[in-house]
Amino acid sequence: MGIAGAVIALFGLREVASIAGPVVLALVLVIAVAPVRSWLDARRAPVWLQVAVPFLIVVLVLLSMAGILTISATQLAFLLPSYTSQFDQLIDDSQHWATTHGVSNDMLSKALQAFDPGKILGLAQSLVGSLIGVLSSLFLIVVLLLAMCLDAPMTAKILMSGEGSRPQLVEALATFAHKTRRYLIVSTVFGLMNAILDVIALSLLDVPLPLLWGVLALIANYIPNIGFVIALLPPTMLALLDGGVQTMVLVLVAYIVINVVTQSFILPKFLGDAVGLSTTMTFISLIVWTFVLGPLGAILAIPLSLLTRALLIDSDPSARWAQALVSGKLPNG
Repeated sequence: MGIAGAVIALFGLREVASIAGPVVLALVLVIAVAPVRSWLDARRAPVWLQVAVPFLIVVLVLLSMAGILTISATQLAFLLPSYTSQFDQLIDDSQHWATTHGVSNDMLSKALQAFDPGKILGLAQSLVGSLIGVLSSLFLIVVLLLAMCLDAPMTAKILMSGEGSRPQLVEALATFAHKTRRYLIVSTVFGLMNAILDVIALSLLDVPLPLLWGVLALIANYIPNIGFVIALLPPTMLALLDGGVQTMVLVLVAYIVINVVTQSFILPKFLGDAVGLSTTMTFISLIVWTFVLGPLGAILAIPLSLLTRALLIDSDPSARWAQALVSGKLPNG
């Protein structure tokens, strides 16, 4: 019954993904800037200021990203057709190299059909277009943000008043907000660090549209497990077409070095156990929420899974075994 109910709920969400996605995004953004409201409240700022400042911070960030993505995607659309001759030349050079090394042209043709840089760049353009499509519903997101920011002070008081009757649920929602906020803040800081270093590396290597690939790296940083690959492939393929194999290898090395240093060595020390999801559950959440909400679901996979865990597992005292299952750690005691 539980599995059947979950399937019905997920397919229902999928049918209203154009509404559910912006609602969840607005909720996550309001949670992310909640410390700003708390800071203003502690200094007895007027209520209107407690609403206006977090709201304006989020709106400015959204508008900036939407502007950068729109301009860069337009430039990419005009740029891609100009690489047709380079791609044809790349095929000719590959066939010549294969012939001199005893590789048949048939084998090479099949390999080139399976590995087409134009298709990968087209996929990047499609991904950017999907992100712009999400941000194109900016009016709905802004209205939801404003409504949630207005309700945030009262919502916090209502949740606190429920500690007597439903303490586990209130504690679970508070934990969800704390983990989501920590995950977003740490991921954003390291995503910005990665994006800046990627832009610098791409600019030094003269790869076109470094700002676009930097923004893509920032957004892909929120996608668990496969985000790095999504951010890596488009600039690498563009570097191959624009500067040749040497430039592609340099871009590949730069991305791997930056990612290994920041994501493998530094990020875990700051993020720690904030997510509370095992590697398997993280990957499953990526698949499920991408299926339900599309590209936005991939970006919000971790917050959505944390919310689901808070509502269905953490709020139930008898579900400690399930907590251990999704976190991959044995319960204390």
